[in-house]
Amino acid sequence: MTGKCIIVMGVCACGKSSVGELLAKMMNATFVDGDDLHAQANIDKMARGEPLNDADRAPWLSRIGDLALEFNNQNKTVIIGCSALKKSYRDLIRQGNQQVGFLYLQGSYELILARIMARKGHFMKQNMVDSQFATLEEPTNEPLVVTVDINASITDIVKQALAQFNALGF
Repeated sequence: MTGKCIIVMGVCACGKSSVGELLAKMMNATFVDGDDLHAQANIDKMARGEPLNDADRAPWLSRIGDLALEFNNQNKTVIIGCSALKKSYRDLIRQGNQQVGFLYLQGSYELILARIMARKGHFMKQNMVDSQFATLEEPTNEPLVVTVDINASITDIVKQALAQFNALGF
């Protein structure tokens, strides 16, 4: 048995945590919310409505990559919710670990904005949606990436993702 990691990625409010939790349950894996791995300074910055920059994100992405490798080395599977908006971020997470797949939760700006407006008590704010979409580099021609449209039920999203990962042999 080989350990592996699936990063559930996408912009804010695309369903990373909800999908990740169900995916982990269906795969008998561990779910880790990447938001919990942010330094407090990053959380404070986002709470003020300030987008993170690459320097803010670098240590966070390294922690996520280290966690993925740790699970892989223990022959365990982990599902991690992480925006992973840029290819360079995904490459950093993949570094030294061939057992990392990405589930890209793709959704329209309008759907994401509606979800953000419905949230209460989360550090992400409406004005950060624009920043997220401006930063997003959709994963194309990258290894072990599955894309699922989020305009479906969480169960259907997870079933589609599992079918696509199985088709890739992952």
